[in-house]
Amino acid sequence: MGYIEVIPGEGIHPGSIEGHPMQIEEPPAGAAPRVPDAPGTPPAPTPPPAPEAARLQRRVIPVLVGGQILGGIGMGATLSLGSLLAAQLSGSNAWSGMAATMSTLGAALAAVPLARLAQARGRRISLSTGALVAGTGAVIAITSAAVGVFALLLLGLMLLGAGSAVNLQSRFAATDLSRPDSRGRDLSIVVWSTTVGAVLGPNLFDPGEAVGAALGLPPLTGAFAFSVTAQLAAAAVYASGLRPDPLLTAMASRRADPAAPRPRGGLLVLRGNARARYAVAVVALSHATMVALMSMTPVHLREHGASLTVVGLTISLHIAGMYALSPVFGWMADRLGRLRTILLGQGMLVAALILAGVAADSRSGVTVSLVLLGLGWSASVVAGSALVAESAQLQDRPALQGVSDLGMNAAGASAGALAGPVLAAAGYSGLGFISLALVAVVVAWTVLQPRRTATARGL
Repeated sequence: MGYIEVIPGEGIHPGSIEGHPMQIEEPPAGAAPRVPDAPGTPPAPTPPPAPEAARLQRRVIPVLVGGQILGGIGMGATLSLGSLLAAQLSGSNAWSGMAATMSTLGAALAAVPLARLAQARGRRISLSTGALVAGTGAVIAITSAAVGVFALLLLGLMLLGAGSAVNLQSRFAATDLSRPDSRGRDLSIVVWSTTVGAVLGPNLFDPGEAVGAALGLPPLTGAFAFSVTAQLAAAAVYASGLRPDPLLTAMASRRADPAAPRPRGGLLVLRGNARARYAVAVVALSHATMVALMSMTPVHLREHGASLTVVGLTISLHIAGMYALSPVFGWMADRLGRLRTILLGQGMLVAALILAGVAADSRSGVTVSLVLLGLGWSASVVAGSALVAESAQLQDRPALQGVSDLGMNAAGASAGALAGPVLAAAGYSGLGFISLALVAVVVAWTVLQPRRTATARGL
């Protein structure tokens, strides 16, 4: 005999009673029948009714947007300075690339632990803890400049990478209480808010140096002081604003049910869930495609005589493509389906890579290619992330999302590391054409998705 389980944010399913979203499931094999609580047993937490969950979701999104903006400012303010400081402390420009490497490594290493923390304690604790770790990294970076220890700088930059992990987890936090028909939109709004920090952060170099000089900080560390302040403010926003916690609220019904399955690790979910494997691969490979071409574009443009202004404008337009239209792609993912939006994104990535291959000697061609690259990344990652968020049972989602963020960072780091040798061997055009192989994998996998499953889920 089946039982009815209330799942907030899952939408209206067959079997709904008086408009409340419900899902009818059979209890796991061998599970004991449900019995009333013994006298004196504290009542288990219960999820809010649908209208209350909707009101809570309307509060959660602005909190996540605020934290994302502050975290983005903190990361953007130190991104370019990290490489300069690495070159200064190491005494060689050859080590300047370690700044981005350590930050990416830190984001990858923090993804799974923060996901596990969210699974156990909720988004409020997880996101605020990650922001505090990033702020600590900024303090260590300032200290490394004061004492002149390069290894200490690398440690600080690695801890700062936790801020990127927080930003990535925030997009999933936006889906904890969202309805299926608005999941892509809610996620994309949080992604879009990254634009503010990405644009404002790098422009804090001069103000940061002025503040740093006033505080007696070493050169090139003033922006890190801004990062400390921004990360502390983000932690405060998460800690105070995510009450009640959206993930714990969404999981309340399952925790109240003794027959509900126990949470599993992300790798275990991937092993037995083909749709989850596909969704994680879409996000990781789309990110790798973007990083491979984007990371080598400044080098290519400079080798062809472009000024720093042209390089900066090209990258700025690329970043605008990555984030500015993400709400549009979120809407498309909800209305047209996840798979169609992923294919649209892959189509724009194909156009970007082919244009980079045939118009490598044209500055305008390269610029248009980078804009298309950003747009393709946005459509693919927004729709793919929405698919990640709904590819597993509620209790398994945080762990799966952590593995997805780990894979995304690892793929980006690998693509960035391999893009240099490919550029040296095959040139910018060759890099564009070779990167088409990554897109081909995603397109083929998307086309092979079971049509029955995709149709049933509105994908």
